[in-house]
This record gives sequence, structure tokens and C-alpha cells, in this order.
Amino acid sequence: MKPQILVVEDEASLVTLLRYNLEKEGYQVTEAGDGDEAIMLINERKPDLVLLDWMLPVLSGIEVCRQIRRKPETRDLPVIMLTARGEEGDKVRGLNTGADDYITKPFSVPELLARIRTALRRQQPAPAKGQLTYSDLTIDLAGHRVSRNGRFIHLGPTEFRLLQFLMQHPASVFSREALLNAVWGHDIHVEPRTVDVHIRRLRKAINAEGEIDLIRTVRAAGYALDTEPV
Repeated sequence: MKPQILVVEDEASLVTLLRYNLEKEGYQVTEAGDGDEAIMLINERKPDLVLLDWMLPVLSGIEVCRQIRRKPETRDLPVIMLTARGEEGDKVRGLNTGADDYITKPFSVPELLARIRTALRRQQPAPAKGQLTYSDLTIDLAGHRVSRNGRFIHLGPTEFRLLQFLMQHPASVFSREALLNAVWGHDIHVEPRTVDVHIRRLRKAINAEGEIDLIRTVRAAGYALDTEPV
């Protein structure tokens, strides 16, 4: 079955361009011209991926992304944000809201298609089985669940892959570039700053009040899953 992509965009000419290229690649395409319509369509039939414009009438793309992440049935839905806002602060805000990726207009169609393929590939069930444990943190790979001290932890798909990689290499320090290659893949360009955003989200999720911070930041080097101080 062809993956379904929801394009949330109010610029008619861009919608036409996106539909043409996406259908040419074999995707099913549905459209929403504003944020409210996007939420309605997602609730009616969950797509495989959302291309979401930041500046939308009625309900902004940022708020749409927030609502997607709040609901258990859509919190893992891949979201790529499309926007003319290219400043670093805007990118960080978009990622902090829950977007999996961020691409600035005007964009290269081949690059966008590559990012879509990567995002959809991440959603495929991982062949890994069993579980990983570090300190009091556990990942159930088969069930795609994370817990610490018996407390269930919800992670987005990117944070889950990031934690899985770190738990497979405990106490090893990885640079931002190494994490990008391992978690995001070699075939997609993502800014190193993106790693910082997802590490911050991961750290917030796995470390409850009073618990040891399991993620160590090594200045000028990168990050490690490690309980020992620098």
C-alpha cells in the first residue's frame, strides 16, 4: 500500500508542485489548507507523514504540531515542517514543538523527497529484539517501550532511536556529527544543532526529579550515556 502524505499548505501553487512530485514518487497525497482542516483529516484517517507549513490560517503549524504530539494515537506521526522562517531560533522552536525535521523555503524537491524517505524509513519496525539496560533505565526493543525505575517513559521516534544507539554504546562519547550519521543517516543533511535539541528532549524525558542525569555532555566533544562525571 502506498504511503499517504498529508500536505498542510495554503499556497495553491506550492500544493500543486508538492502533489505532482509526491505522486510521481508513488505516494498518496491529501491536502489541507489550514490548521483546523489538517487536524480534522488526521483524526479521520491518520496519514503516514505530514508536511506542515508553519504559517497557516486559523491554526498555526506550530499549534497543529503540538496537538499531534499530545494525542497518543498520533504522537509518533512523522512531521516535517515547511517554512520561510530560516533563523536558527525558529528552527529550534519548531523542533522543540515536536517536528521531526525542518526544511526552509525555497527548498530543493530532491532534498525534500530524500527527507521524506528517511522519515518514513524510520517508522518501519526495527528488526532488533530483546532489551537494553543501563543503570535503572531499560528499553524493550520488541515492544518499543522505555522505562526507568518501573516508570513508563514516552519518547518520540527520534528520541527512541537516539537513546537506543547510546544504550548500545554506554560510556562512549559521540560527536554531534557521529550521532547524526548513526541516528538520522548519511543520506540526509541535518544541522548539528538538531542533535542538541533532541538530546535536551531526551534528557527531560528520562530524568525525573531526584534521578541521576544519565546523559553526559562532554564540552567540545559531544554526548555519552554515562553516570560518571566529566
